[in-house]
Amino acid sequence: MRDTGGPAAVAEEPAAGIPAGPGAAAPRTGIPEGPVAAAAAPAEGGVTGRRALYLGLGVVLLALNLRPALVAVSPLVGTLRDDSGMSAAATSLLTALPLLCFGLLAPLAPRLGRRFGMERSLLGTMALICGGTALRLLDSVVALFAGTVVIGAGIAVANVLLPGLIKRDFPARAGLMTGLYSMSLFGGAALAAGVTVPFQQAVGLNWRATLACWGALAVLALVCWLPQVRTRTRVPAATARAAAHPVRGLWRDPLAWQVTGYMGLQSLSYYAAAAWLPTMLTDAGMSAGDAGWMLSFSSLLGITGSFLAPVLVGRRLRAGVLATVGALLCAAGLTGVLLAPAAGASLWMVLLGLGQGAAISLALLFIVQRAPDARHAAQLSSTAQCFGYVLAATGPAVLGAVHDHSGSWTVPLAVLLALLLPQIAVGWCAARPRQVAGR
Repeated sequence: MRDTGGPAAVAEEPAAGIPAGPGAAAPRTGIPEGPVAAAAAPAEGGVTGRRALYLGLGVVLLALNLRPALVAVSPLVGTLRDDSGMSAAATSLLTALPLLCFGLLAPLAPRLGRRFGMERSLLGTMALICGGTALRLLDSVVALFAGTVVIGAGIAVANVLLPGLIKRDFPARAGLMTGLYSMSLFGGAALAAGVTVPFQQAVGLNWRATLACWGALAVLALVCWLPQVRTRTRVPAATARAAAHPVRGLWRDPLAWQVTGYMGLQSLSYYAAAAWLPTMLTDAGMSAGDAGWMLSFSSLLGITGSFLAPVLVGRRLRAGVLATVGALLCAAGLTGVLLAPAAGASLWMVLLGLGQGAAISLALLFIVQRAPDARHAAQLSSTAQCFGYVLAATGPAVLGAVHDHSGSWTVPLAVLLALLLPQIAVGWCAARPRQVAGR
């Protein structure tokens, strides 16, 4: 399926050295995004009207469920350890498991999408999140870990398939929908980080029941997504035949690795910082409650950054410039944490939130834009998230080890700052208007 975009797409030229014509994998499509796209004619396979509204709402509800069931564990770690007797190592494994699931299970998602269709597969992801949440209600550490793996599996598949669905059904509104998608990711994480403990204290639930309450959001998404299973998007026969076959050769495409590198580096930076920022702030004299709120505040600002970045790209601002600006905002925030962690914490969290939000949104947008069709988008998403999240899973552990070895947070923060340089470099490469050439 080839994007035709709208009036704005006609003026775009193919990138140099990339063949055009039927079957070519890498022409520049110049996908119009943001407010410009709203007035553009829908591309082949795109949805319009009321169907587009309902589908867009469904995407937002699905995305809202891709972090809360996991993020809600962090504020309850102290209570969880006291009640279950888990060691620090076991707790670290519990928090690392979801990222490992995101990476290791990502390659399965395109196969599931081809076998059952995107709509049914995404419905299944919500069922897995509901089932895993219910499993964690059992009074067993084994059930806690098993439920976390089941939830992680559901999220891993949805992580991969949603960019492909956006590519297929919103080709002329890719930037706007990617912004809403990534905004919902940050919104769900911020909601879980900020609301879990106050909710538990208000209603007097134990930690197991508190975690289970987040399953209600997944039930809502499952119910709202059911009509999409009955009303599937119609695609041309040739596109349907192509979608039945996996994409081959993507592993040898430099552009695919550039997108993967950007996804991995921004994920590593985000999860490493998120894991240790509250500890950095408490070590600087801030109370544990205030430090936790600072992390939630950063996530709230991430909602703004994640929505604005792809919309600004839709207004023809260079994505490479935004990738650089996002990294510089993160660098300013991390430098502030290094020099005056408690004194200017609110400002540092604003900078970090905006920068990290822009980075994850651009990573998802690159997956959508650098793929010529939904089949390639799902496969590129799988590749980027497989390597990206496995790399991200090492971040918190490595940063903690560096801290233990050095005895301070100076060296770990310097490592995070240094990693922003290759992030900028691969961001510029991934932002160039080309498309991957897998068959």
